[in-house]
Amino acid sequence: MRHPSTPLRIGPLTLRNRLIKAATNEGMSRQGLPTRQLVRFHEAVAAGGAGLTTLAYCAVSAAGTTLNDQIVLNETALPHLQALTEAVHRQGGAASAQITHGGCFTFVRGHGRPWSASGGVNKIGMMSGQLLKRAMGEQEMEAVAAQFAKAARLARRAGFDAVEIHMGHGYLLSQFLSPLYNQRRDAYGGDIEGRARFPLRVLRRVLDAVGDEMAVICKYSMTDGCRGGNRTEEGVAIARLLEREGAHMLVLSAGLNAESITTMFGSSFPAENRAVVTNPLMKAAMFLQQRFQREVPFRELYLLEKARRVRQAVSLPLAYLGGVNSAANVHQVLGEGFEAVALGRVLIHDPDFVAAVCRGADHQSGCTHCNRCVAMMYTEGGTSCVLKAPGDPRLNRQPAAG
Repeated sequence: MRHPSTPLRIGPLTLRNRLIKAATNEGMSRQGLPTRQLVRFHEAVAAGGAGLTTLAYCAVSAAGTTLNDQIVLNETALPHLQALTEAVHRQGGAASAQITHGGCFTFVRGHGRPWSASGGVNKIGMMSGQLLKRAMGEQEMEAVAAQFAKAARLARRAGFDAVEIHMGHGYLLSQFLSPLYNQRRDAYGGDIEGRARFPLRVLRRVLDAVGDEMAVICKYSMTDGCRGGNRTEEGVAIARLLEREGAHMLVLSAGLNAESITTMFGSSFPAENRAVVTNPLMKAAMFLQQRFQREVPFRELYLLEKARRVRQAVSLPLAYLGGVNSAANVHQVLGEGFEAVALGRVLIHDPDFVAAVCRGADHQSGCTHCNRCVAMMYTEGGTSCVLKAPGDPRLNRQPAAG
């Protein structure tokens, strides 16, 4: 059985171990620039032993952002991103930039009617007055694919060791993959091969741009977790297509932000989250989300049954994500043939979790999976565990390279 401390090869990249910090939106960029608090956050994860830490939601264009103040991979952000990767490398870790485009899942105005796989009513946009979305044409798809490739090249210049293309959770590429959003009748719709055609083009462009120099990872939803969306059968088929196109590793997630967030997080969201948020749009969105969500108690390894089906279907490296809360969980996942374990809330609670597991300790995380850390991204100090000290608002106002 693989030990967590065993090095892992992903494309051209070798990680020092098999434990990865999953992307978690941190609320630690101001005017699109990483802050010193964001550098401190990821440096702590690397110091805690993670083989790879993932910088969440780096938009490939300003139109691809979902919220104000998100990082856009451009020349202005470059020195601040370099400050982050240098800090991670000083601690012996590797850094990955999650590159993505929100499509119609956006609360940001000023870029015209948002793009998606299909046009029509934009239910997400009802919160921000963007009631309609527009279907992408061939020209728009080519332009966005080029933006993904350009963003990957800039990430390389910034010192990142990997890029993670976000194809899940209801963002643009997920909108193409999911029949819930993709109603097209041309070559980019219909069956799963048609719906995957544009996401696969994006993957190919990124691989051609940086695949010899960086690990190219894809994160996607094995199931949409709601009526009318992809089921696990389609999730298996997507994994096969991504493997065929040459992805170096897949991060196995599930669910959609709007329709099935409990599928993604494996447990319900507490009402206390609304008290933390000051943005009226997000406060309203959380109210509606909690109003219609079913109560879901947390259970460890809540996505393992679905991930096993993907593991049986493909041979490329897979990172399991979902409900890992102890050293025993890590050993079980690696023992079942997954190459890596991705950790989110556990490392927000305690970045040193990785070091404890790699030392061989029979370690149990103190994370309660209350999901209150999710709302903390909207606070002045950014994402933090409510059981620990909050982030530093002062550092979260200072650009990383300032």
